[in-house]
Amino acid sequence: MEREKTALGGGEAERLSLVAYRVSDLPLRLVPAAATREWMDASPERFAYRCLPLVVASQAGWFVVQDVAVRACWNGGERSEDLVVEQDPPAPPVALSHFGCGVLTWHIPFLFRTPPGYNLLVRGPANLPVDGAFPLDGVVETDWAVATFTMNWLLTRPGDWVVFPKGQPIAMIAPQARFEVERFDPVIRPIASAPELSRAHRAWSEDRRRFNRDLQEPGSAAHRAGWQRHYFQGASPGGFLAAQHQVKLDVRPFVEERGDE
Repeated sequence: MEREKTALGGGEAERLSLVAYRVSDLPLRLVPAAATREWMDASPERFAYRCLPLVVASQAGWFVVQDVAVRACWNGGERSEDLVVEQDPPAPPVALSHFGCGVLTWHIPFLFRTPPGYNLLVRGPANLPVDGAFPLDGVVETDWAVATFTMNWLLTRPGDWVVFPKGQPIAMIAPQARFEVERFDPVIRPIASAPELSRAHRAWSEDRRRFNRDLQEPGSAAHRAGWQRHYFQGASPGGFLAAQHQVKLDVRPFVEERGDE
């Protein structure tokens, strides 16, 4: 089967607008999310990159990157002053303790505009953990809101300093169609109710089991291959080829435009 052109790769779909109006000079910038992560680079033989869902998720949006270094320490208290924040260089301050309870807050210096009916999912950078802190996600209706939003991280280990180095993304944004998730009618069925799918899944399961067994035999085809590539290739062991399949995303960078002077 020949794959169809995807809307992204083939360019047939109407392009959508995402505008970031800069409202302050805080040293934060917007870049397409990177496909690579240091911890993935350091995995044996870079095996982490064999997980295509992980790789695609890492690229699915734009990073908000800080051009300063921030570190914070929380003493476990509820007050805003119970979280100490240090920054290099110290001004202008990009992160502060605003809400209390160990929440570290970044003010995002952009007011976003999405097309009608689109929100922005605001989350931590995908697959980029920070030791001692957890990102708090938000969904913002950016097709009408006139207020900016913040990015917040919850510190999880009182008494320890948490470091956000210069050049590290502190947020990730991705457009999301409003009401989309609510359009789905979820149902659970026994796989036997879909005979063709059941056969395909059983064939994959048996193939996977044989591969893992043969992987332990030096000189076997499985041992030489090292890993199975069916999902990466958008295919199944039985020869099915997905009509649309992505191994990388072509997320466009923001283009800087100058306003009227």
